Amino acid sequence: MVRNFAYAFGEKYLLVLLALAGSVLLARLLSPAELGVYGIAAVLAGLAQVFRDLGAGQLLVVQRVLGVQQQRALLTLSIGTGCFLAALLVALSGPFANFYRQPLLGEVLRILALNFLLVPFTSQVTAMLRREMRARALFCISAVFGLAQFVASVAFASAGMGPKALAWGSFCATLAGFAAALSLRPHGMSWRPAWSGVWDMVRPGSLAVAGNAIDEVGVVAPDLVAGKLLGVEEVALLGKAQSVLSLFNQAVTSAVSPVVLPLFARHAREGSDPLQSYFTTAACITALSWPFFLLAGLFAAPLVAFLYGAQWQGSVPLIRIMCGAAALYSMFSMVRYLLLATGHIGAQARLDAIAVAGRLSLLVPAALAGLHWLAVAVALSLVFRSWLVLRVLRQLYGVTLPTLLRHLRKSALVAGAALAPAALVFVQAGGDAAGAGMLMAGACAGGAGWAAALWWLRHPLAGFLHLGRVRQ
Repeated sequence: MVRNFAYAFGEKYLLVLLALAGSVLLARLLSPAELGVYGIAAVLAGLAQVFRDLGAGQLLVVQRVLGVQQQRALLTLSIGTGCFLAALLVALSGPFANFYRQPLLGEVLRILALNFLLVPFTSQVTAMLRREMRARALFCISAVFGLAQFVASVAFASAGMGPKALAWGSFCATLAGFAAALSLRPHGMSWRPAWSGVWDMVRPGSLAVAGNAIDEVGVVAPDLVAGKLLGVEEVALLGKAQSVLSLFNQAVTSAVSPVVLPLFARHAREGSDPLQSYFTTAACITALSWPFFLLAGLFAAPLVAFLYGAQWQGSVPLIRIMCGAAALYSMFSMVRYLLLATGHIGAQARLDAIAVAGRLSLLVPAALAGLHWLAVAVALSLVFRSWLVLRVLRQLYGVTLPTLLRHLRKSALVAGAALAPAALVFVQAGGDAAGAGMLMAGACAGGAGWAAALWWLRHPLAGFLHLGRVRQ
């Protein structure tokens, strides 16, 4: 298990480094308006991506019994919905371009539609690998995908292709990932679609994808609302703020979730209680997330200047508005996988529906007041979602807020130990006016305080890291 987590973290750290390097280069090769156009297209394509396999990937992981017939039926679902969504995205590319008054948007969407023709095959392989917890193979596929996207996107942008450079870079990555998945697919895996058994998978798959789709609407809503009511440059500023905060999700949450879902599902299949695993996972995540978001808010100005340049300083106040709420919600980020693994797919879908309805009711009036108020609405919607998740935990598992906080009290102390020395460096160096040197000094001071508290308090994360070193 430790080795699986190590490969999962290695996979995501590689992707984060490539994405970060690409973002830094592309921020200098493309204008904010060009990045804004692609940002809107990526949001629309990402929303369609949620419906790509009707939840087939999650079903492959959590199914108690999985035979060849179920694999073939789920592959049929993936291929059918992928082709349908590709055609739909092409058909809607013109209307979307007219709606946002961005002619290039239609061309970018048509390029992104090509991905839907290949992704069903890749996702079938990666879902089977996750079920078997073969993290090394998943690492190889992701590495090929990330490297191809980085090289192709930067090359096309350097050639002056504008927002289409990122779309063609995405397709090159999908093509490379497909080739890697084909070579690493599990032995004996069914590779032929079949109609038999498809309808048996539609209902549970539809519930899973409904929850994912509703959740994705909530994720992309700020960009879509900003693109319509404010403008493409505001979309780019909001996107840069969210990209700083999403560094944690890319580096940690997305690395943990592919391992956590099969782990929770295995506990459920074997009849054991996955709740204790959830508490341990939440403690480890918050020991990382709370210091990250606190330091990201404190050092937002030098961090943005270091990563993207002075022209993106407009995103600094947005980061500070949203980072506290992001830290709060991080303690609930693994609940989705707990619900899926224990068969509460409908409860997750209902939670997503209520949370997204609340978010949308906040975003539209906030956007009319300006970009900063839109960021406030995003933060409030995360607080609202956290309350909803806590209510579901209490109803289904008997978990109350005091119970959860008892498992996370060491994480709070670790976060305070990281923040205190970093804040001292920030104040002594002159605050936002300081440059990259202060950023590095603050990160080192905060990291030293974090590590000392982690080991002094015998935090669960310290035990996990120690076990990882021993097994290596």
